[in-house]
Amino acid sequence: MRTRPLKVALLGCGVVGSEVARIMTTHADDLAARIGAPVELAGVAVRRPDKVREGIPAELITTDATALVKRGDIDVVVEVIGGVEPARTLITTAFEHGASVVSANKALLAQDGTTLYASADQHGQDLYYEAAVAGAIPLIRPLRESLAGDKINRVMGIVNGTTNFILDRMDTNGAGYSEALDEATALGYAEADPTADVEGFDAAAKAAILAGIAFHTRVRLDDVYREGMTEVTAADFASAKQMGCTIKLLAICERAADGASVTARVHPAMIPLSHPLASVREAYNAVFVEAEAAGRLMFYGPGAGGSPTASAVLGDLVAVCRNKLNEATGPGESAYTQLPVSPMGDVVTRYHISLDVADKPGVLAQVATVFAEHGVSIDTVRQQGRQDGFGEASLVVVTHRAPDAALSGTVEALRKLDTVRGVASIMRVEGE
Repeated sequence: MRTRPLKVALLGCGVVGSEVARIMTTHADDLAARIGAPVELAGVAVRRPDKVREGIPAELITTDATALVKRGDIDVVVEVIGGVEPARTLITTAFEHGASVVSANKALLAQDGTTLYASADQHGQDLYYEAAVAGAIPLIRPLRESLAGDKINRVMGIVNGTTNFILDRMDTNGAGYSEALDEATALGYAEADPTADVEGFDAAAKAAILAGIAFHTRVRLDDVYREGMTEVTAADFASAKQMGCTIKLLAICERAADGASVTARVHPAMIPLSHPLASVREAYNAVFVEAEAAGRLMFYGPGAGGSPTASAVLGDLVAVCRNKLNEATGPGESAYTQLPVSPMGDVVTRYHISLDVADKPGVLAQVATVFAEHGVSIDTVRQQGRQDGFGEASLVVVTHRAPDAALSGTVEALRKLDTVRGVASIMRVEGE
């Protein structure tokens, strides 16, 4: 074993960073044995230097992250500060000064991963980011390496634990959205401002990363269609149960049937209870991969939290350190297909539409005509009169597969009918 340690700089020492530092210290001998050389925490960049950080010597703490990554003796930089800047500049500066990078920064990778890949390649360094997508779940490396010889056609998953916890509570306990969100916040699953989670921004960044790797093409955050789950109601879950389904916030990345384009999207969807993703409970994540040769694979586990995310970071750290010892690098960007990303209107799936309509003869025929005029075939219809005395009824329509653009045109036309008082809910049906 080499005696000179590999030096690691840690950018960020919050929930994840502090756990990375702890594991590096307490498991130092094991890590050294696995890598073939000791690893040494050489510096920790933080914003609040006066905060007590147990187990980290005070002399390692600095507020000058730029100076730390420019030192020249740093072998690996671990970036867990998040956000686009200054993380992007710090990472590219690390590459320029001879350090490889392990990152958990989904937002940066989704928005400008191309710049990071190019800089890493230019300077002969590694960029690893297992922790950016699904916490402790080994997913990025299987897609980049284990399935590198296969053709992946679809990646569909639950990649945000907060939203899955909320939807699970709404499904199993009958809780309303606000009540379930309050519980998620109290348990530490939801941030004080949950917007990034519940509006799908977090999942969209992860979808961009997964689509890029799976389809060997460049997919940016702006390419991902996104809907949040704040409008999901108890009535939606009741309808889902009648169909033998539940509701999940899904990230879906697909290759077109002709192979000429890809799509990436995040939105709530009904999925059959028989689908493996339907049984994913609490704050867990799971990703379902459909490959041509390997078939259907599912990756499941805790998708967030200090320890799970630190586990993924440390796994990358071991791999990168081994590469350093062997004077080699792992897989870089694979974007050779350069496939276009199709708009959401091209996506073909089934739909569940709930309408508030006038409770009188002929309404169903009018509604059916609108669907037919827009080329959307109806599978089932369920109508129920209300007991509120306002002469209204609820009409639930489930369609066959149709393009999203056709469904949008249908809904726009339905809203113009005098007999349609409102479109209460529109939800896609996936996983069948």
